Amino acid sequence: MPEPERITRRDFLNGTLLASGAALVSAACPFQLMAEEDWNGASGVGDYAGANGNTHQVMADGHTIRDHAFERTPRTVEDTGEAYDCVVVGGGISGLAAALFYNRTMSAKGMSGKKSCLVLENHPIFGGEAKRNEFNVDGQRLIASQGSAMWFQPMPGSFLQHFYDSVGIDPRQFQYQQNLGGIATGVTPYAGDGSNFGFFFGADAQHPDGMWLVDPRTKKLEGAPIAAEAKRELLAMRDVPDRRPTPRRHGDAVARQLDSITLEDDLMMRHGLSRETIRRYLSPVSGGGSGIGADVLSAYSDYAPDLLFPWEKQHGPQMFPGGNTGVARHIVKVLLPAAIPGQATMSGICQSRVEFAALDRPNQPTRIRLRATVVSIEHEGEAARASHVNIVYFHEGRLHRVRARSVVLANGNWTINSIVRDLPAEYRHAYAQFFRAPCVMANVAVRNWRFLAKMGISQCQWFDGIGNYLAVRRVATFGGGATALSPDSPTVLTLKILFANPGKSLPEQVNTGRYQMMTTPFSAYEKQIREQFARMFG
Repeated sequence: MPEPERITRRDFLNGTLLASGAALVSAACPFQLMAEEDWNGASGVGDYAGANGNTHQVMADGHTIRDHAFERTPRTVEDTGEAYDCVVVGGGISGLAAALFYNRTMSAKGMSGKKSCLVLENHPIFGGEAKRNEFNVDGQRLIASQGSAMWFQPMPGSFLQHFYDSVGIDPRQFQYQQNLGGIATGVTPYAGDGSNFGFFFGADAQHPDGMWLVDPRTKKLEGAPIAAEAKRELLAMRDVPDRRPTPRRHGDAVARQLDSITLEDDLMMRHGLSRETIRRYLSPVSGGGSGIGADVLSAYSDYAPDLLFPWEKQHGPQMFPGGNTGVARHIVKVLLPAAIPGQATMSGICQSRVEFAALDRPNQPTRIRLRATVVSIEHEGEAARASHVNIVYFHEGRLHRVRARSVVLANGNWTINSIVRDLPAEYRHAYAQFFRAPCVMANVAVRNWRFLAKMGISQCQWFDGIGNYLAVRRVATFGGGATALSPDSPTVLTLKILFANPGKSLPEQVNTGRYQMMTTPFSAYEKQIREQFARMFG
């Protein structure tokens, strides 16, 4: 996307567990309106087939937890007889990292093999929001991210650098396909700025068939069907330096001031933008594409990631072939080497197929149990004196119980109030402040992208219809695909579909968006995307 809507590192992720305690806009429960095939849709091939986003089963289990059905309905809980030293709830990157740190801490204490850890993950594969889609297009294997996409090289000597080094992630390995065809291409699915960029304006811009403006920056929006005042504001935002102070460290006076206003307020003061211009041309992609309007998002959120996790900006954002699936797979390779057979190289970890049976074998220090939705966590007796915690999870239609000396909650924080039975009141109140914005990530495999190249572009943005932007990307070569990319090459175009509703309160925006997402079947999304592409490229 162009500079006014720059992507920050808050690379917001796909889907939602849908277990928020907030009421939906409709009294009907949307998952009852949709069959499983209507919800899940196509998911590609390989290890991640059947694991696209939050599946029908994950969504249905989430609603059952939210509605406290496991508490109301008498059910037999099967005690597995297992007792672990640590149970980690959630098998995303945070949960996998927690298991790895626990394993390493025990090893450092000389207890390797004597302490056990179980990771419970509710999806069909580990990774949480870091999952990928795989396609076979005319015999070529293509990989794209489902959610968490970009990777940022950390500062030398930082904690993150030591961690990435320890799991075998080598920044030098991020070498990408050779670019052929004369049109510049990036390495992420996020549109940027330049002569290879185009704006598309739809029928509501008084052009019945829509119109394209290629290289709008150089042309200074000349010919764009944008009101003169909005055009002036957007150009000034791009070309006039911003001299207002920015935070230098987390929690300083500027950071606190920014956290007291909305991002929309900050954009208005910092760049002289009108509210109308922000909502028409910058929302919902402003603020890193958070899925909510800039009018309900903290202004500090646009600066916090870079302050909390500084990175080597001169190298730019990098990307594993399947997004941050690469991080998750590297952690699993260290935890359970047999689960990802082959060499412990970046190419081997990316290309090898997961040995699912190796994730949850008896007598190994760390186990990862998939399709296990935790529904209850409670101390045995008084919390302050309890030696164990009971964890109940739902798996293949039955409830199971395991015991643990400690529990790490690495699951979505919006579910914690529903599953932790003896959570202190102050924590319960704090977790009630969390909101989860819905999002759909749509990966579209195409046999070539000549339809873009004919216009001289490889990336674009639009303001009406489904999605907001797309970009052709060159893929890291350790993914094993073609070594070069041209307009004749098959590729995957990723659309980020957000549901912001500026002008409404935060709960209203989230709930309205969730209802919109949940009552739309896969076939309708597919139809809308085809129609969008036909309008833009037909």
